[in-house]
Amino acid sequence: MAPSTAKAPGPTAGHPHHPGPGTGAVRAGEPPAVHDALVGVALPALTVSPRHGQLTGTGLEGVFLTGRRLLARSVLRVAGREPAPLRAHLPAADRAEFLGVLRAPGDLGPDPSLVVERVRDADGTERITLRSSAPRPARLTVELALGTDLADLGAVAAGRPGPDLPASVHGTGLRWTAPDGAAVSVAADPPPSESLAAAGVLRWDAEPAAGTPFVLTLRVRAERSGRAQPPGAGRPGGHLLADAAAEGDDPRPGPLLRAALDDLRALLQRDPAHPTDVHLAAGVPWRCGPVTAEALWAARMALPLGTRLAATTLRALARTQLGGPGPGAGRIPGPLRDAGPLLPPRCTGVEATLGFPAVLAEAWRWGLPEQDLADLLPAAERCLGWLRGALDEQGFVPDPWPAGPARAETQAHAHRAAELGADLLDACGRPGGDAWREWARALRERFRARFWQEDPSGGRPLLALTPDGRPLPQLGGWAAHLLDTGLTGGGRQAPGLLDKARAERVARLLAAPALDSGWGLRGLGEKEPGYNPFGHRSGAVRTHETAVAVAGLAAGGHESEAAGLLRGALDAAEAFGHRLPEMYAGERRTAGAPPVPHPAACRPAAVAAAAGIQLLTAALGIRPDAPARTVALHPLRSAPLGELRLSGLLVAGEPFAARVGRLGLGMVEEAAAGLQLGV
Repeated sequence: MAPSTAKAPGPTAGHPHHPGPGTGAVRAGEPPAVHDALVGVALPALTVSPRHGQLTGTGLEGVFLTGRRLLARSVLRVAGREPAPLRAHLPAADRAEFLGVLRAPGDLGPDPSLVVERVRDADGTERITLRSSAPRPARLTVELALGTDLADLGAVAAGRPGPDLPASVHGTGLRWTAPDGAAVSVAADPPPSESLAAAGVLRWDAEPAAGTPFVLTLRVRAERSGRAQPPGAGRPGGHLLADAAAEGDDPRPGPLLRAALDDLRALLQRDPAHPTDVHLAAGVPWRCGPVTAEALWAARMALPLGTRLAATTLRALARTQLGGPGPGAGRIPGPLRDAGPLLPPRCTGVEATLGFPAVLAEAWRWGLPEQDLADLLPAAERCLGWLRGALDEQGFVPDPWPAGPARAETQAHAHRAAELGADLLDACGRPGGDAWREWARALRERFRARFWQEDPSGGRPLLALTPDGRPLPQLGGWAAHLLDTGLTGGGRQAPGLLDKARAERVARLLAAPALDSGWGLRGLGEKEPGYNPFGHRSGAVRTHETAVAVAGLAAGGHESEAAGLLRGALDAAEAFGHRLPEMYAGERRTAGAPPVPHPAACRPAAVAAAAGIQLLTAALGIRPDAPARTVALHPLRSAPLGELRLSGLLVAGEPFAARVGRLGLGMVEEAAAGLQLGV
């Protein structure tokens, strides 16, 4: 790897904590840890900052736009020294704030007289404020050492960034140009008193005094077609999601819901070919590409905030759908994802194909406009058409299709697609509803005969059947999907793959210590072969799955199991500053110790942010049927969070508010005119 071509003078050069781009400790091919970083997001822009606030070019640090690192290094020194970092936090999804102190020349004793505040926005703007409480003004040299490699995010994530690029003086700052012609500039206000292009350094003579701070603003701009563009230009509006609020006896739901909304809005990105359509990125910093199954599931969990995000996500997926004729016609393509040590990688396209009809049906129940339903129904019918021909020789849907194992979770998605798809066909006057209910009934019979392993404790569902029919009995959080049956007319839950006795057994298994870590559901039980508390599908707590479990348990009447997982998830959210990560370690909860982060987890992640919404709406048990002009409340009667009120939701396109009291009784406080309370 080429050495850096420009280094800041003095102690910054060669500083053990401040290597330039490409000189960090991350090994090639190894993703850098991001669990302790402050990630500011306003896609397509993002910033990754260490807690001390100095961008050093190490690992994934920097300012990024559309997958390219615009700025890798921004190291501040005042009077030749770096501030001592004291506090770092994210007041919003797109902003990181840092506070440090310095002892000014002439300070007597241990008390610092200089406070340094840095506010770094994802849009490429940074404001540095130097405040002094010294009795007399002092002239200080403020210096910023800047640098970049203009490397692709993928290369940086793999530990293979590029070398430092040489800088040139440009306007009130510096400019860098990559070999491919891409360029970035940094402009400073006020202009520096000295610009050292060879060293990549800007300097100011500052004289802060009590009540008169020195304020410095930096703006990073990518240059395209000769025009400078801010990283945040063209951001999707946040109007797709309602401004909901939570309040009650427990103080945690309010900040959890605010953080969930903030993260979801930060993850919104436009479909490049159809700018009016917006969908969620799966997660930052690793998965900001085209629309995925995660975006679909997140849109589903966010339906209480309105149906517009679901509609635009479904449209984006429909445009990727494979045409016919042929056995793959109607399938939505998607990448393969790791499925743990027990199974081959799964296809997220199969998941999206099966999720499409179900999410469309549930969006319709929440109040999707009729025109959106009419526009999207043909794609849903094509998904169902693919499903009809997707069964393997055993009568199950393989994943990956057409020759992978038959996973229990995939059969749950297929069964839900058939049941809710039948509702859609009936409602729209299309043929086939009864045939799909019969198809679902036959799948239930096969599943109950083949996907259950009896044992003295009451049995368990199988993880999967291999293509040759061999059962894989390992138990994990995936079993939560067996209880997620979907919403049908009148606020009722659709039939599920399990009968009542087996559903009760799964509920007990989900709440048992082997799966419930105390912070949420493990992806694989801690007693199972291959268990790894940090394994994405083999033992880590996946936030989405915990929320699915809470909602499914609550809908099925498994009160104590749902309440226990709900409390654990809210405890974890509080420990993570109410900004739930995609996953965290499945280590058993112990008194006084926080949950253990996963070093490579996306945070924010679409399904994790939306999980916060699902956790809270599950506690109230909101079940709308907008076409029938009814909404039912089935709150957790144990009221595990005490009194809880959710307001600013949307049902049938109008504001909706509901409350559950300390005695577990639900009450609708605001609803659309003519909306009746169901049973």
